[in-house]
Amino acid sequence: MPTLTQDGLPGLSFQRSGRPTITEQFHTFDAEHPWVYRALEQLVARRLAAGATRIGMKALFEALRWRHPHGVKGLNNNYTALYARRLLAEHPQWAPAIEVRRRRSL
Repeated sequence: MPTLTQDGLPGLSFQRSGRPTITEQFHTFDAEHPWVYRALEQLVARRLAAGATRIGMKALFEALRWRHPHGVKGLNNNYTALYARRLLAEHPQWAPAIEVRRRRSL
């Protein structure tokens, strides 16, 4: 009896389809909305100053959506890890408070 593999199943193709990757979409969004990074940076700084020891990026995204319900069109939850990595690159002292996991893809 032949063994079924996922390689031939519809919808599970991992070949590049010509659409931008999440990272590419993030860079486009970030360039078009630089205020989002600055707002996240301010939220992290305020929460740390208030005594927080752990900060969740998804919670910060929801805070942005709550404060700017009409101004964050396109703020995709797929960008949380990329913003977290950017924040940590510019503020390495925040590493104990912001957890990032190993990337599975680029």
